[in-house]
Amino acid sequence: MGRDTLTGLVVLAASLVLFWATLGLERHPMVPVGPGFYPRIVLGITAAMGLLLVLLDVLGRRRAVAKPAEPADARPARPNYALVVAAFAVFTAYVLALPYLGFRIATLAFLIVMQAVLEPPRGARRWVVVLAVALVATAASYYAFERYLHVLLPRGLWTGF
Repeated sequence: MGRDTLTGLVVLAASLVLFWATLGLERHPMVPVGPGFYPRIVLGITAAMGLLLVLLDVLGRRRAVAKPAEPADARPARPNYALVVAAFAVFTAYVLALPYLGFRIATLAFLIVMQAVLEPPRGARRWVVVLAVALVATAASYYAFERYLHVLLPRGLWTGF
């Protein structure tokens, strides 16, 4: 059993256990969407991704058995721990900035910075793509939650926005 298979099984099991736990949440008759609605969506998607990871690993191992071995000089890519730390730092800054800047400004800044950290844009055209993706994702998230689902998103203490 490969590392991806094991990881996928753990994610799948944890997601299913937590999904089952949401089934006991009581619904308020005045609220159209119960408290378990969003967690079930996230946990369902997470369970599906865990299952997909298991399937891809199993299928990949079957194909690897059929292929000849790679040359001895082929080395696997080294883990980039600095990038992981940078991504966590950007996310932490986002969480800390959210109450002060508000959802829209903090999310826009987060998406711009996170894209730049994960794959630094080279040239003006790539920066335009980064800005466009951040603007569209922020607007879509805002309208989906605030306008469509009527979820109150944080307003900034400094911005009121």
